[in-house]
Amino acid sequence: MTDELRGRTVEAAADTCLDVVERVEEAAVVERGVLLAILAAVVSKGHVLLEDVPGTGKTVTARVFAEALGLEFQRIQFTPDLLPSDVTGSNVYDEHTKEFEFSRGPIFANVVLADEINRAPPKTQAALLEAMEEGQVSVDGTTYDLPEPFVVIATQNPIEQEGTFRLPEAQRDRFSVKTSFGYPDVDGEMALLDRRANRRTLSPSVEPVVDRARVVELQDLAEDVRVDEKVRRYIVDVARATRADDRVDVGVSPRGVQRVFEAARAAALVAGRRYVTPDDVKRLAETTMAHRLVLTTQATVEGVQPGDVIRDALDSLDVPAVSPDANECADADDSAGDVDSTEPVPERPDSDGPAETDGSPRSEEPFADGRSQVD
Repeated sequence: MTDELRGRTVEAAADTCLDVVERVEEAAVVERGVLLAILAAVVSKGHVLLEDVPGTGKTVTARVFAEALGLEFQRIQFTPDLLPSDVTGSNVYDEHTKEFEFSRGPIFANVVLADEINRAPPKTQAALLEAMEEGQVSVDGTTYDLPEPFVVIATQNPIEQEGTFRLPEAQRDRFSVKTSFGYPDVDGEMALLDRRANRRTLSPSVEPVVDRARVVELQDLAEDVRVDEKVRRYIVDVARATRADDRVDVGVSPRGVQRVFEAARAAALVAGRRYVTPDDVKRLAETTMAHRLVLTTQATVEGVQPGDVIRDALDSLDVPAVSPDANECADADDSAGDVDSTEPVPERPDSDGPAETDGSPRSEEPFADGRSQVD
């Protein structure tokens, strides 16, 4: 593929991603930074963990995203009595054929919402591990491939912890992105009521922007995004800084380093670039790394948050000066120098600026761990 053709393809991919975000915003009063972070996880073939109090729109966010992407959606309500077979499926005896046949569970969908995942026992939570990492499930010694693409969006509530089972560190490490929602501002809540007044259904829905094949194409395009060696080293240095922090028992794992690398490539594609900048890493660092940390008991008692460790790690490192190669990145600046760390929110090239949608605030850092609310 020539550079010119590749450039047009990347620009088309960025336009498609923006169309998806804008379609979700038709049904959601949500900060764009959160939507872009979720979309980056989807494009990088990752998974998303949403943590917040009940009623902030986590479930609707997942469903509307699946609708906008034209993907099959399944919701699994995790409860203390949920069994692994209720997630993966099981072999059922057919009286007519006198044989056992595999009955597929709800995990066989493109977008799977694991609602209140911390309410299920560890054995059931573990049923997701193989699916999230390998894209397959094994039942009675037989392996079944999951559909492509495959994305798990899990939710958990930080309140009402009686009878819940904390997500094990090994499973948290499988999520590419962890973010949270918050209460909207006055304009946001007014927009929620305005939208409810203008429809006759309890929950909003949207028409698809793309189909399954186009989503797979976006994921393939992200694999071609260039990451300079200096940027790769920057990702590694941030991860190693978390391991050296005295407040941390377990730092970012090698798997986590790879997930950050993949998410940064997806972020660059969403922004319409064929290369990753250090700023992509900085914007994604907290949402992709913080949930992988295990703090010491002393740090927990002192109220230290994982995000504090990530921010301190970033502050302790020099941002590498990267100049994309002119032949591979024709739309990049040829001159060497520090990368601008204030890249604006992606917008359409023919617009005068970012289009406002229903008064929803927009983050100056598109992939920051923002606050949002969904209708």
